[in-house]
Amino acid sequence: MRRAIVLLSGGLDSATTLALALRRGFECHAMSFDYGQRHRVELDAARRVAKTLGAATHRIVTIDLAAFGGSALTDRSIAVPEAPTSGIPITYVPARNTIFLAYALGWGETLPARDIFVGVNAVDYSGYPDCRPEFIAAFEKLANLATRAGVTGDPFTIHAPLIDLAKAEIIRLGVDAGIDYAQTISCYQPTDDGRACGACDSCRLRRAGFEAAGVTDPTHYLR
Repeated sequence: MRRAIVLLSGGLDSATTLALALRRGFECHAMSFDYGQRHRVELDAARRVAKTLGAATHRIVTIDLAAFGGSALTDRSIAVPEAPTSGIPITYVPARNTIFLAYALGWGETLPARDIFVGVNAVDYSGYPDCRPEFIAAFEKLANLATRAGVTGDPFTIHAPLIDLAKAEIIRLGVDAGIDYAQTISCYQPTDDGRACGACDSCRLRRAGFEAAGVTDPTHYLR
């Protein structure tokens, strides 16, 4: 069985990505990050999802992206927007996906695993530059230029199975795969007990996705 590393935030998209990787027959090793995010309860969701779906292992890596600031997700002095915004929003965390994938690349060399799955999405996304197909293609090229595995003929593949899907399509795939989305959380500013705010961009995308999919949304929103 081929091994894969799956980046798992505890949100809807990453849970679906893990389920799809498992369906493809990979032995999945989940990787989450405690990076100074204000919505740290997502790590509890990641633990639940990894256990329920059957990840072979689940590793939580602690790093400090809050040291750089510049994002409403890592700097509590910056408010999370509760209205739609244009351009790249303040919830963008500088270089986050690049850093996460670099950690997965390092683990992949030693595990070993040559397949890395990430739940980025370029359709129902929020303007993040590191959720685009161009970024995924560029990182895969970097991975195979920068690693011993890549330059010795054992290349990495970066999988982004949700990249071209609308949120409703992602939800339908997950339901078909048996995911309990009540175990996930997508909110940028949830309560300490895991209830979603219902007002941030991520909550709006999630709620609209369930509505479009015709699937009951199990999320507990404050409003």
